[in-house]
Order: sequence, then structure tokens, then C-alpha cells
Amino acid sequence: MTTENQNIDPHSPEDAQPVDLQAKLAETENRLAEMSDAYLRAKAEVENIRRRADEDVAKARKFAVEGFADAMLPVMDSMEAAIGRPDASVEQVLEGVHATRRQLAAALERNKVVEINPAAGTKFDPHQHQAISVVPADQEANTVVTVLQKGYSIYERVLRPALVTVAAPK
Repeated sequence: MTTENQNIDPHSPEDAQPVDLQAKLAETENRLAEMSDAYLRAKAEVENIRRRADEDVAKARKFAVEGFADAMLPVMDSMEAAIGRPDASVEQVLEGVHATRRQLAAALERNKVVEINPAAGTKFDPHQHQAISVVPADQEANTVVTVLQKGYSIYERVLRPALVTVAAPK
């Protein structure tokens, strides 16, 4: 082997290295371009999802009471019908009031609004009841004596606590 053959050896690491580095650089630049494109597409998709979610939340807030309002319309119709009959007797008005109350109760029930109306002797619960006064009574202390005003809850969240009087300790 001569020195001349050593210089033109195509498998020489010195000659192959610049070609390999250029190929790797080109490959890396291509991968970078692909990843950059994928990143921009993903970022745009996330922004679109966020925008759509914001629109959905805005619509949900705007129309949250739609079902409840729909349930209340028959109650309003009944009240307007009662007002439209000035010649009605007291019995007819009272019958109409009871029918309207039943409609209202049904509308509240359909919308998961539940009465809080504890029976006498029920243990006082500060999460559902509001004590107006403590009175002497012939029952266990810290129990409900009377309900002055019903309370209401929706999905186990108290809208208004029941106003009650509570038995005093003996």
C-alpha cells in the first residue's frame, strides 16, 4: 500500500465525517420544522378548544334558568287567568290559588328544589335551620319546636334555611 492510496480511501473517517454531519444537520432541521409545525398546530387547536369552552360556559350561564323558567310559565298563566276573572267567587279564587300552588310545587320539584320543613322534635341542624328563638318545651333540648318558615334546598345546597324555634335546655 502506498501513501497515495491511503489519501484517496473512500472509507476514511476524515472524508466521511463532514458528509455525515451535513446529513444529520439536514435531518435535524427537517425534524425541527416538523415539530415546530406540529407545535403550532397543537397550540392553535388548544386555543380553539379554549375559545369553544368559553363560548359554551357563556351559553350555559345565559340559559341556565331556561328549564326553570319553562316550568314557571304555567304558574304565570294560572295567575293571569285568575286576575282575568274579577267576577269569580271566593271559593273559585281559593280553588285557583290551590291549583296554582300545586303547579308551583310541581315546577320546583322538577327542578330539584326541595322543602326543608323539619317535624317537631327533629334535631336542630344549623346547616339547614336558622334558630329564631329558644323556648322552653317538653321535649329534648336543641330540637325543633315549631317551623316559622319553610326552607328550601337545591341539589343538597341550602337556598334558604328553615326558620325555627328550638327547645331550650332543661
